[in-house]
Amino acid sequence: MTVYILQRVMRMIPLLFLLSLIAFLIIQLPPGDYLTEHINALRASGRDVDEAEVERLMKQYALDRPMHIQYLTWIQNILLKGSFGQSFQWGRPVNEVIGDKMALTFLLAIFTTVFVWAVSVPIGIYVSVRQYTFTDYLFTMIGFVGLAVPGFLLAMVVMYFSFAWFGLKVGGLFSPAYELEPWSIGKFQNMLTRIWVPVLILGIGGTAHIIRVMRATMLDELRKQYVTVARSKGLSEFAVLMNYPVRIAINPLISSLGFLLPWIISGGTVVEIVLNLPTAAVVLYRSLLSQDMFLAGSFILLVGTLALVGSLLADIALAAVDPRIRFGSVEEF
Repeated sequence: MTVYILQRVMRMIPLLFLLSLIAFLIIQLPPGDYLTEHINALRASGRDVDEAEVERLMKQYALDRPMHIQYLTWIQNILLKGSFGQSFQWGRPVNEVIGDKMALTFLLAIFTTVFVWAVSVPIGIYVSVRQYTFTDYLFTMIGFVGLAVPGFLLAMVVMYFSFAWFGLKVGGLFSPAYELEPWSIGKFQNMLTRIWVPVLILGIGGTAHIIRVMRATMLDELRKQYVTVARSKGLSEFAVLMNYPVRIAINPLISSLGFLLPWIISGGTVVEIVLNLPTAAVVLYRSLLSQDMFLAGSFILLVGTLALVGSLLADIALAAVDPRIRFGSVEEF
């Protein structure tokens, strides 16, 4: 097990280097840069542009140097100083901008994960043992609808009916009174009263997907001989399900956990924009539009790193849960 973990960690090092290179190239592909866009906006508004100031900013942000020098400077500052650079749009260090938004993103991811698993796993188990019943057909239909309806459309529908029927504005994670306030118990409680809307909307698609996966995997396991042998030993149906097929059927779900946070940052962007959530996805979207290269590149690098770390943690969890993976790794190494 230890050898398996060490080898997985060693494999991540070249992947992280390649990821950083791809992230930097992606933000360099569009023509122009933030400074050029800013200068064009000033000229379009009729304001004079100080060429000496432009040259100073070019040197300050290293925009006058070759691309590979910019990349080496950027990655060197990350590795040696822990600095991701300066955000042009926000006028603050990237570390501060990311830190402010990632805390809320992590909270949203945790709540969404708990909601998805608490709802989908029991339903998936139940419909698998009640195959072809009315309940099975009902949740199958709900699952297909949940997968088919776009999250941003569901968000707009919820916002409309909440305001039209109840006079409630469900956008944002905080009430206006707490929007700019520092963290406190009151602000956290206020967030808890409003976070259920984005959790519900972001979790609908994942819940529908996991129900389908859990049902299909459980049906495959329930037909196997070891389940029949366990029942013949006089075990209760609950003990048979929990001790045998569920332990195997849950493996695909554990492997998907590693990609939940990257999905919330990237895949839920439109939903979070519609709901006006102060999370990382919205900042990433705006940084790409404004060509804020250091902020956008840092977010892309961070999302990719989270995917790699999540994949590592999922593999470790699978090895801990499933002896076949653990023993297989021992035999391999």
